[in-house]
Amino acid sequence: MSIYRLLPLRTLALAAAGLLAACQPTPPSALGTLEWDRITVPAPAAETIVGIGVREGQKVAAGAALVQLEPVRTAAQLQALQAQASQAGQALQELRAGPRREEIDQARANLASARAEAADASAYYARLQPLGRRQLVAAADVDRARAAAGSAAGAVRAAQQALLALEHGTRVEQVAQGEAAFQSAQAQVAAQAVTLRKLDLVAPRAGRVDALPYRLGDQAPVGAPLVVMLVGERPHARVYLPEPLRVQVRVGQAAHVYLQGSDAALPGHVRSIRSDPVFTPYYALSGDDVSRMSWLAEIELDDAGGRGLADLPAGAPVRVEF
Repeated sequence: MSIYRLLPLRTLALAAAGLLAACQPTPPSALGTLEWDRITVPAPAAETIVGIGVREGQKVAAGAALVQLEPVRTAAQLQALQAQASQAGQALQELRAGPRREEIDQARANLASARAEAADASAYYARLQPLGRRQLVAAADVDRARAAAGSAAGAVRAAQQALLALEHGTRVEQVAQGEAAFQSAQAQVAAQAVTLRKLDLVAPRAGRVDALPYRLGDQAPVGAPLVVMLVGERPHARVYLPEPLRVQVRVGQAAHVYLQGSDAALPGHVRSIRSDPVFTPYYALSGDDVSRMSWLAEIELDDAGGRGLADLPAGAPVRVEF
C-alpha cells in the first residue's frame, strides 16, 4: 500500500501548498539602513560657546534656541564698521555740498595776489631790458627778471584755474565715488549685523537634535557644524542595489521596507537612484555579489496611517523588497 494513502488528505494539501510556495521566486530585495534628512547649523564666527539650550535627541520647533556664542568681539567690529559708514556718509555730504563760499573767496584773493606779483615782475623786467641792451646791467640780471616774470604769469594762470574749479563745484564722478564708498560701508555694516544675530543659533526647521559635536567653552572654527539635526516628516531607507537588480528598479516604483526583527512591511516608493556606482558595504554583499557593482538608492516611506514613522530611529538595518 502506498504511503500517501495512509496520510490524511488535509496533510497532503498542506504539503503540496508548502512545495508550491517554496518553488515561487523570492521578490528582489536590497539591504541598507533607515535614515533621516540631515541638516547642520554651522558656526558663523570663531567664537566661544557660552550657552547650549538643547540636548541630543531632543525635538525642537523651527526657531528654537540651540547654541549661543560669545558676542563681544563681533559687536565691537560692528560698532567700528558703523563709525566707518558714518564717516563715508559725511564725506558724501561734503562732496554733494561742494566748496564753501570762504574757499572761493580765498581762491579769488590768491588770484589777485598772483596778478599783482605778475605785474610787478613784468614791470621790473621791462625796466631791465633797455639797460641790458646798453650793457648797464649784467645779462644774468636780465635773465633772472625775465624768468621771474614768466613764473609770475604761470602762477596767475594756476590761480585762475583753481578758482574755476571751485566755482564749478564737485565733479559728478567724485560724487559717484563717494556714493559707492558709502554703500559699501553700509553693506559691511549689514553683513556684520547679520553675523551678530547669528551668534544666537536657532533651529532652521523643526526636527530632532542628532548631535552636538562641541561642548560648552569650545571655540569651533568658522563653518564647523555646531548642531546636526534630523528633519522631515518621516525617514527613508537608503539601500544598495546590486547590478542584477539595478535594471529592474525605477524611480517611483513601489517598495516594501522591513525593519530588522519585524515582519510588518512599511509601504514606500523609490525616490532617487544614484547614476554612478558606489562601494558596497559588507552587509549588502553575499555570494557572487561581492564582485559586482552597486548603486545607492533612497526609498521614501509613504504615510502608513499613524504607524509612528516619526519615532523610527536613524541607522536601523532594513531590507527592501521591490
